[in-house]
Amino acid sequence: MTWIGLDIGGANLKVADGQGYARSEPFSLWQQPAQLPVALEKLLAQTTSRLEVPSCRQRLALTMTGELADCFLTKAEGVEAIVRAVKQAAAGRRLRVYRTDGRFVSAEAAMEKPMLTAASNWHALARFACRYCRAKPGLLLDIGSTTCDIIPLGKRSEGIEPVTMGRTDPERLVAGELVYTGVQRSGVHGVVRELPWRDTMCPVAQEHFATTADAYVLLEEIPEEADKHDTADGRPRTKEFAHARLARSLCADTGLFSRADALRAARVVRATQLDQLETAARRVLSRSASPPAVVVLSGEGEFLARHLLDRLSWEGETVSLAAELGDSASRCGPAHALAVLARECQPM
Repeated sequence: MTWIGLDIGGANLKVADGQGYARSEPFSLWQQPAQLPVALEKLLAQTTSRLEVPSCRQRLALTMTGELADCFLTKAEGVEAIVRAVKQAAAGRRLRVYRTDGRFVSAEAAMEKPMLTAASNWHALARFACRYCRAKPGLLLDIGSTTCDIIPLGKRSEGIEPVTMGRTDPERLVAGELVYTGVQRSGVHGVVRELPWRDTMCPVAQEHFATTADAYVLLEEIPEEADKHDTADGRPRTKEFAHARLARSLCADTGLFSRADALRAARVVRATQLDQLETAARRVLSRSASPPAVVVLSGEGEFLARHLLDRLSWEGETVSLAAELGDSASRCGPAHALAVLARECQPM
C-alpha cells in the first residue's frame, strides 16, 4: 500500500507520497470552500497519474491548517468541512487523520475532537524531523509562505520528541513557537510600519499593496516567476512588478520610488522579519534545559532561516530538508512527513 499525505491549508493544497513525489497547488479556501472536494479530486487524480499507483492501492493521511480560514465560523466547523471534503474526494480510499496528540484516527474521531485535529501539520513535521537529531536535543525551523514554526525537539521517555509549551495556535503564538510571518504571502503593511524613502522614513499605507515575496524577489532570495500571479495585485511575480507594488505601499509609483528605493525597502522588510523571528527563537531557546545540538531547516523560507541562524551565532550542526529530500518535498514538508509516519506505523 502507498500512503499519500495531504496537508490542507487556507491558501495551498499539498500532497506527497513520502518517497520523493510532492506537489503544491494554490487554492483560496476562504473564497471557495464549496469547491474543495473538486480541487482535491483533481489533485489526487494528478498524483495517481504521476505515481502510477492505482487509487485502490492508496491510503490517505490528512493534516490541516485550513480550518482557520474565515469562511468557517469556528475551527470545529472548519475541521468538519475539510474532513468531509477529503472523504468525498477519497473515492473509497482509506482515510486517517493526524492529530496533535501524535495519533492517526478515523475521520469520525477527528471530527469529534476538532481542537486536537486543527492545525496539526507542525506536529507531524516535528516528529519526522526528530530522526535527524540522532538522540540529541534539536530545534526545527520551518519557514513557509505565511508562517514560521520554531519547535524544540527534546528527550522524552521514548526518545527525541517535540517538546512544545503550546498545542493550539493561540498557545503556540504566545509561546513563540508559531510566528505568523512568512516569505511570500505576508503583507508588507503587517510587517513594517514605515519604509525608507529619500533619506527619511515614510509610513506605509494600511492596505494590501505588497507582500514579502516582493521584497525577496528584489533581493534575489526567491526567483522571479512570470507565471505566478498570487501577488497583491494579481500581476506577475517579477522584479518590475515587485518594484511597483512596494512603491504603492508608500502611496507612490515607480516614478517617485526608484529601484534603489525599493531595494532599501526590501532590506528593511527582511531585517524586520528577522527581528521578530530572533525574538521568538530566543524565547523558545531560553526555556530549553539544554541547547540544541542540531537545527533542522525546512520550507520555502530556508534562506531566511539561515539568516536567522547567523543572528543567533549558531555554530552547531544544521540539517537542510531541501538537501535531504529535495526542494519539492521540503516545501511540502508536513505532507511528506505525514506519508512517512503513516507508512512506518501503518495506522488501522
